[in-house]
Amino acid sequence: MKRARSSLTVLGVIAASVVLVAVGSALAHFQMIVPSKVVVERPEAIAIDLLFKHPMEGHVMNMAKPKAFGVVVRGGERVDLLDTLQEKKVGENSTWTTSYRIQRPGDHVFYVEPEPYWEPAEDCYIIHYAKVVVGAMGLEQGWDVELGLKTELIPLVRPYGLWAGNVFSGIVKLDGKPVPFAEIEVEYYNEPGKTAVKAPTPAHVTQVIKADAEGEFTYAMPRAGWWGFAALSEAGFTIEHDGAAKPVELGAVMWVHTDEMK
Repeated sequence: MKRARSSLTVLGVIAASVVLVAVGSALAHFQMIVPSKVVVERPEAIAIDLLFKHPMEGHVMNMAKPKAFGVVVRGGERVDLLDTLQEKKVGENSTWTTSYRIQRPGDHVFYVEPEPYWEPAEDCYIIHYAKVVVGAMGLEQGWDVELGLKTELIPLVRPYGLWAGNVFSGIVKLDGKPVPFAEIEVEYYNEPGKTAVKAPTPAHVTQVIKADAEGEFTYAMPRAGWWGFAALSEAGFTIEHDGAAKPVELGAVMWVHTDEMK
């Protein structure tokens, strides 16, 4: 009987582990950087929200004040915006927001480098370098600029002025070099206050695609709204946690907005 109970216990642990893995895979983490507008036609101020979240399922995680936050204008001038951020609580968790006045024509690439986030369920730290492009006043220059982040997505499609159903493609880079066969997670943002998309199965929550041998990927976005693309890599360094060296997941994240064709 003892052996039977022991076997049942082991089976129970295995079953629970499978469930946890399934749930964990469905709950993908995304660093979010979401502007109130993606195309600006005249000088005006826009809001920019920074969140660490499961975009489709809505769970907000605590986000420390970022290590770096700024904007690159027309592929040239870099403006540090870190000191403009204001903390915004969602329940007990911190998110961040700011307002930025766009005054000049040309593409504005906003970016954020967060502090490392400890994820006990994965026994690792997470650092997602995220960016988003706002097009300003018709001068479409600068949307494909490389910011020199540790890891980043370089768009091959202008990442604004897109219809639902358009494709987004890009190149995954790590330390400035393409990442062959990189894995990219794609997730739709169920924005608060809007009709939510309900996934028929957990597998529908986070789409998973792979880059080709040159680090290039393509995905067709079937619905209007915000889409997050996160290419994941393991860092070549560790961070200590409770006296032990822990691995670090690096994410190159980009947010792309589509509109419904009416």
